[in-house]
Amino acid sequence: MRSCHGIAWLVFIVCVCSSWADISISRFEPDRPIFRAQRVVGVSLVVENTGDTPVSAEVSLVLQEGVHLKDAPSAQSLTLDARSKREVTWSVEFDVPGTFALAAAVRAGNAGGPTATLTLNVLPPVEVQKLPYIPDPVPVKTEILVGAHNCPLWEADKPNMWAQVLKHPERTPALGFYSQENPEVADWETKWAVEHGVNFFIYCWYRASQGGPIEMNFSSAIHDALFKSKFGDIMNFTIMWENQSRGRAGVSDEKDLMGNLLPFWIENYFKRSNYLKIDNKPLLFIYRPEFLIDDLGSEENVVKAFDLMRQACKDAGFDGLYILGEYRGLDAEHLKLMRRIGLDYTFAYVWYVPDNPTPAKAIEAQVDYITKTQQIGIIPQVVTVSQAWSGWHDEGTIWKIPPDDFKTLLGKAKDIIATFPATELGSKMLLLDNWNEWSEGHYLAPYREYGFGYLDAVREVFATMPPPHVDLLPEDIGMGPYDTAYKEHVAREQALKGQLAKHVIKGDTQEPGLIGWWAFDEDLESPIAMDYSGHCLGGKLQNARRTQGIDGNALVCEGGSVEVPNDPRLSPKTALTVECWVKTDVAGQQNTWCVNRVFGGGTSTGYRLGVLDGKPCFEVPLTDWSHHLTAKEPLPTGRWVHLAGTFDGQMLRIYVDGEEEGVMERPGPVHPNAFPLVLGNFAVGHQSHFEGLLDEVRLYDRALSQDEVRTHFLQFKK
Repeated sequence: MRSCHGIAWLVFIVCVCSSWADISISRFEPDRPIFRAQRVVGVSLVVENTGDTPVSAEVSLVLQEGVHLKDAPSAQSLTLDARSKREVTWSVEFDVPGTFALAAAVRAGNAGGPTATLTLNVLPPVEVQKLPYIPDPVPVKTEILVGAHNCPLWEADKPNMWAQVLKHPERTPALGFYSQENPEVADWETKWAVEHGVNFFIYCWYRASQGGPIEMNFSSAIHDALFKSKFGDIMNFTIMWENQSRGRAGVSDEKDLMGNLLPFWIENYFKRSNYLKIDNKPLLFIYRPEFLIDDLGSEENVVKAFDLMRQACKDAGFDGLYILGEYRGLDAEHLKLMRRIGLDYTFAYVWYVPDNPTPAKAIEAQVDYITKTQQIGIIPQVVTVSQAWSGWHDEGTIWKIPPDDFKTLLGKAKDIIATFPATELGSKMLLLDNWNEWSEGHYLAPYREYGFGYLDAVREVFATMPPPHVDLLPEDIGMGPYDTAYKEHVAREQALKGQLAKHVIKGDTQEPGLIGWWAFDEDLESPIAMDYSGHCLGGKLQNARRTQGIDGNALVCEGGSVEVPNDPRLSPKTALTVECWVKTDVAGQQNTWCVNRVFGGGTSTGYRLGVLDGKPCFEVPLTDWSHHLTAKEPLPTGRWVHLAGTFDGQMLRIYVDGEEEGVMERPGPVHPNAFPLVLGNFAVGHQSHFEGLLDEVRLYDRALSQDEVRTHFLQFKK
């Protein structure tokens, strides 16, 4: 059972009776992000038969008092063909606001079946009306400036960013899985923010490449949405320079900083009337200010650069520039470094609170960070308070402070900053973490679990004499939806998934532990790479093609790839083997990958096989990017080469043409993730792709012996 602070969203009971062991509930969800009383909600249940024989079943929905069924009977009979799914739908209505549980059960024969529970937080009723546009925001006044970090990752062409939220449907935003580039999305966010006392957003700002004219990633929230929105001038904003990706997101030198980066910021952001300025000085937040020491060559060069930036802002008509650096700790030496390089203030993007704390402990830890930073007194701070944390893959410490407790934290922070010197920014503003980090697990914007609860807490603590108001949703006024692009993506994926899940076999598929086998032997123009193990784990070609391989066809690796959708079976836990055949004419390849399941946001998870520093390399990370095992000799060129990496729970081994070429100790399980498996590249469309041909990729959930590896090599040796 998955429980989220008392609210159970999807409950799966493991089958134990053989007569229904192949029946499962794969989805139980409502048809909208957020709900109101006295309004009909659709609920769907997907039942899956993974067995090889048809099954007859009865599906029933159990309603608690105050919930009414509107159409279909609560119990429905159906027949599930072998390896098939069926969807059952109901329409329900809630009489009053509150928390309601819907229980579903599947019964196959007399032995019972799986059950699931869906609990919904229902908001007060609002009369539906059709308006031409979102009503004008009515900002509340606040005694101090209240800002919220804004994570702009939710673009229409990046639907996989929502993958983690699918595991936590209670996080579903009120706008659904929206496309942030829509100006209406920005207007809803502005309205919700300013009506609850959030005065400005701090947008994460990502540079795509350094050393030349400005190219950006994830820029649509500012340039396409905020700047083109009706209410954009009402909402102040700043940027936080996300310079974490070294060699790409920082600066190549002082000339790059002063000739490319800063002029872009001044002209496109600082000069806008709604860019946040205090004392006629723009505010610039920097995520990893210490990285600038390497970018610019020394601490002294960073000091010089910051001074040049402040002077450039004066030359542009401002009175200077406030530069704030991110840090979430209490190391006095690091704080001294921040002061030495010329930062004006320190701030935290999020506070790290270890050991899966209770809300009370999470509050106590944050207050401790804030008060001790002030007591150390090395560099002044602008205070941040954090609502929750889970990481992108539920890794490490996981915690959440519910709205009522968050209100307590806000009150404590307000009292603390009231003691700061009046000349400091920290006495005039507070930062909230985070507006919309949905996948990383910290968010304040309205969403399914608590509705407007977090924003109401902000309003109640910081607004001075707020007028009565009604929290509107798009459906209340006949607007939306804003998740059309995501739903279209899902429809395409579902259509494709049927093809990927085709049951096909090739040769000896009874080999113990074989999870997947991708031989690329389909027609040259086929968009699908079948799984010939019989386990229905096919992949889709992404800008890739085939040619003649070592046996049948092979994948041409020239920037394209095959992407196998995430499946729990792709995450062996205790042991694994990855093997393939490769052929290349390019010697000395650097950081190119043939098989990959290690990605940013989960760099201590998964596994990969490829080429590093010209040599075959196998990685099963234990910590971030750890445990790269390379072969002794460079990858041969001009011929087919058999590669295999094995892991038995203790040792990594890499084989080249059936011979062991390296061994490394690595005790512990394989950390699972929810990523796809990518063949022929590091990621879809990535520059770290293998150059050559790839064929006969196999994945096992056990470590093959050297004799087995050698047998596979000899099978196709040419």
